[in-house]
Amino acid sequence: MNHLKGMHHVTAITSSAEKNYEFFTYVLGMRLVKKTVNQDDIQTYHLFFADDKGSAGTDMTFFDFPGIPKGEHGTNEIYKTSFRVPTDAALDYWVKRFDRLEVKHTGIKETFGVKTLSFVDFDDQQYQLISDENNKGVASGTPWQKGPIPLEYAITGLGPIHVRIEQFDYFKEVLEKVLLFKEIAQEESLHLFEVGEGGNGAQIYVEKNVVLPSARQGYGTVHHAAFRVEDRAVLEEWIERMSSFGFPTSGYVDRHFFESLYARVAPQILFEFATDGPGFMGDEPYETLGEKLSLPPFLEPKRAEIEKMVRPIDTVRSTKEFIKE
Repeated sequence: MNHLKGMHHVTAITSSAEKNYEFFTYVLGMRLVKKTVNQDDIQTYHLFFADDKGSAGTDMTFFDFPGIPKGEHGTNEIYKTSFRVPTDAALDYWVKRFDRLEVKHTGIKETFGVKTLSFVDFDDQQYQLISDENNKGVASGTPWQKGPIPLEYAITGLGPIHVRIEQFDYFKEVLEKVLLFKEIAQEESLHLFEVGEGGNGAQIYVEKNVVLPSARQGYGTVHHAAFRVEDRAVLEEWIERMSSFGFPTSGYVDRHFFESLYARVAPQILFEFATDGPGFMGDEPYETLGEKLSLPPFLEPKRAEIEKMVRPIDTVRSTKEFIKE
């Protein structure tokens, strides 16, 4: 069986695509590599922020469902998303940056022997930066070369997701027996699992939590998390594997930028399995990635209708010069 290769992307829900674009571009310095719509709900933007090249394993994506209420954090949710930075010194830079830009954060802490910095955005979406100082395992991506963050401190990809779960024993069994993760460490109620080559890019924190009420999805919460598979052939293996364990799945889904399978693996926990390619470079040149509304071929005939439904957002950056600070 071909193992999962680590994180592919995390998809969350925002109250404002405009504010979301500003925060990820100008505060976090991640590159918008695709401005498209939710393929199942075409009145909803779907924004993809990633590394310089839109590499698999580096992208955080957002839906802005019209009229959705604010979510509530709790147990049974993908609670927090991590972003990788190159060194411990990078975290010191980010503390100063967050203080200056009035981004709420916890200060630098240590989790499983690795330095981290947790913070939130305007929706109370939960994030952390994690240091790759002594990391071994899945390689990270390439920082946005023309973004506002000095390259030695910039975000390079996704780190571990943090899952809160009520039925820990069940979820552990799913991770180990079905998804082929291994538990490698524990700190009180927090357990660390990894898969494939391991390291920050292929890990999950799992917190047993029977105290908090069940989370409620809405803006400010994660919709699903996706894991990398090599190609269509391996994806088909996972489609067969998930079905053999009795999980209801989406079956094969062609997302144009990658090919996918979705499965709800625990209450309110939706995982996706996504191929590394084709990627985001097929319909836009490198220099202007994310600047136009990109639609997969099957939605292109509806472009005029879609453009009337989604208000325009100015995401042109190729004509701007970002001063690294």
